[in-house]
Amino acid sequence: MSNIEWNEKTFSRFAYLGDPRISGDFVAYTLTKVNMEDNKYESTVVVENLEKGSRRFVENASMPRISPDGKKLAFTRFNDDKKATEIWVAELENLSSKKVLTAKNVRSIEWNDDSRRLLVVGFKRNDDEDFVFDSDVPYWFDNMGFLDGEKTTFWILDTEGEEIVEEFEKPRFSSGIWHGDGVVINVPHREASKPELFKFWDIYLWKDGDEEKLFERVSFEAIDSDGKGLLLRGKREKKYLSEHDWLYLWDGELKAVYEGPLDVYSAKLDGGRVYFLVPDSGRVNLYLWDGKAEPAVVGDHWIYGLDVDDGRAILLIMTATRIGELYLYDGELKHITDYNGPMFAKLKTFEPRHFRFKSLDLEIDGWYLKPELKENEKAPVIVFVHGEPKGMYGHRFVYEMQLMASKGYYVVFVNPRGSDGYTEDFALRVLERTGLEDFQDILNGIEEFFKLEPQADRERVGITGISYGGYMTNWALTQSDLFKAGISENGISYWLTSYAFSDIGLWFDVEVIGQNPLENENFRKLSPLFYAKNVKAPILIIHSLEDYRCPLDQSLMFYNVLKDLGREAYLAVFKKGPHGHSIRGSPKHRSKRYKLFAEFFERKLKKYEEGFEVKGLLKS
Repeated sequence: MSNIEWNEKTFSRFAYLGDPRISGDFVAYTLTKVNMEDNKYESTVVVENLEKGSRRFVENASMPRISPDGKKLAFTRFNDDKKATEIWVAELENLSSKKVLTAKNVRSIEWNDDSRRLLVVGFKRNDDEDFVFDSDVPYWFDNMGFLDGEKTTFWILDTEGEEIVEEFEKPRFSSGIWHGDGVVINVPHREASKPELFKFWDIYLWKDGDEEKLFERVSFEAIDSDGKGLLLRGKREKKYLSEHDWLYLWDGELKAVYEGPLDVYSAKLDGGRVYFLVPDSGRVNLYLWDGKAEPAVVGDHWIYGLDVDDGRAILLIMTATRIGELYLYDGELKHITDYNGPMFAKLKTFEPRHFRFKSLDLEIDGWYLKPELKENEKAPVIVFVHGEPKGMYGHRFVYEMQLMASKGYYVVFVNPRGSDGYTEDFALRVLERTGLEDFQDILNGIEEFFKLEPQADRERVGITGISYGGYMTNWALTQSDLFKAGISENGISYWLTSYAFSDIGLWFDVEVIGQNPLENENFRKLSPLFYAKNVKAPILIIHSLEDYRCPLDQSLMFYNVLKDLGREAYLAVFKKGPHGHSIRGSPKHRSKRYKLFAEFFERKLKKYEEGFEVKGLLKS
């Protein structure tokens, strides 16, 4: 009898793979395990020799980068005592290593083609011990904290002499890549006093202290180079941030590689060919351009890691029932790792069942997980709503979904208009109409689900989501009596304060909700706060204090108003963790969140208990 089952700590038993890199026969990636006892994550760099089938490990390491000549491995280590990042270089033959730099703030490292120099991109701030100061926007940014006059720093590090031989700085949110012996830099374009963040870029070539502007006010950025041409991701010019990203090659002339109809997540340039990831109706597939863009690896899966060298692509692939593992694609797809296979062999998993339905003027994709049920047994239902709104559900592993299906709940999720993975028109239909037709899509999906599953109990339906999903949970409880309980996480309740308070409010909110926030009625009309009196179902609101994307004011306002109206509301504020605290929080943070999540629905949709006392619940 297996002692492995789904609960609030099962996530800690999985191995998590990330940041795959390939050069010749060598593959490197990070392997992260959860240490519940010490409440931390432990990352190891794994180096695999594909030809020999051997595997070696570098402990307490991340950000692996294999040199172009296939002889060296660069990686980073965080020094807790110094609160700084160390950059190390090892010989791949024997992994003997040396530390080549210690720096306070490092965001990326990249080898030059000479396999000697590293481009180190980081940042510097004012760092006064008593206060932060800025004259730019945004003032803070999620998972980055207060920006405090931040500048992006660029260092060229000679790994042999262990010295920085060149350095320069650019405005915050800049990025750079090697382009031959020069560095191509993406700098946010400014219109008057405000940067046009994530929408327009100025692109420069920096070499030997001289700078040349290659592009001005374009909606693409340079993401890869082979020393001759640049791979650009984005568009020639965007009207909306929510538009799809496409791909272009530039070698003095701009050439389209892929211009829709779908979005592009990431891409790599290899020998004149381009490998790229495309979201498609709940899947993320690999495409290959070699004069023409064609799908290469397609299936009911979600590819979330990509690197390419000499016609071979290394991929990280997850499914709805499996954590991601490493694969090689060289014309055929080959499974390389199986870290989590033995765990999943002992766990009951639930495969999503797909359905399509007509909602207003569109065809919509939906899925559901069916729990194990006895004949004629009725089961409660939990509706999940994804984030952004340009997120996407489908064939990816969502821990909470498997957890709740294992506990006897139907789990339902759909991709309403506004979701990614479909045409650009589909994605843009939610703009200035958030909460209207997209909410109707969700309701229509639930109705279609009930037709398919007569054992689903219409009288016990809960709803939950994070970010846009949290907003939609707040909205759903104010607009419909269908839902008998809700868990809203890091959501929005009042769009006007979100516009003025969020790290991206000055850009994102005015696109999604509308221009002229101080005068536009949408900022009130589409805000759940002003319909709080309609809430009848109990709600648990969860928020992380360090969320600067959807700051705490959003949940606190909604909670206070609901309590003032005498409604059943509970608020759990996690003292640490960014917007994505559900996966970025500390191990104990995540475990307690899963416990809260499961217990609230258990008490409200199964036991029908009054109140929600957590004393003694979270001690672990």
